[in-house]
Amino acid sequence: MKTFTQKLSVAMLLCASLSGVTTMSYAEATNPNAPVSMVTAWDKTFPESDKVDHRKVSFQNRYGITLVGDLYLPKNHADRKLAAIVVSGPFGAVK
Repeated sequence: MKTFTQKLSVAMLLCASLSGVTTMSYAEATNPNAPVSMVTAWDKTFPESDKVDHRKVSFQNRYGITLVGDLYLPKNHADRKLAAIVVSGPFGAVK
């Protein structure tokens, strides 16, 4: 029984150490400094409206991070001033 307990302990320790390795390799796989690509294809869960123009916009915040958002305008806006809604995230980030 003592041998079984020792083997089980070694196996559990090995599994625990391997799970840490796979987690670390996944964490290092993402690159936060990778360039942002703005797709032109419709990528929303709601249907695209023929009454609204949509385009991607981007800007850099004060920390140098590029933020990308969606701009929706009525088709008949004709360069007039319109009200805007801006959704802000945590820590002053603007979406």
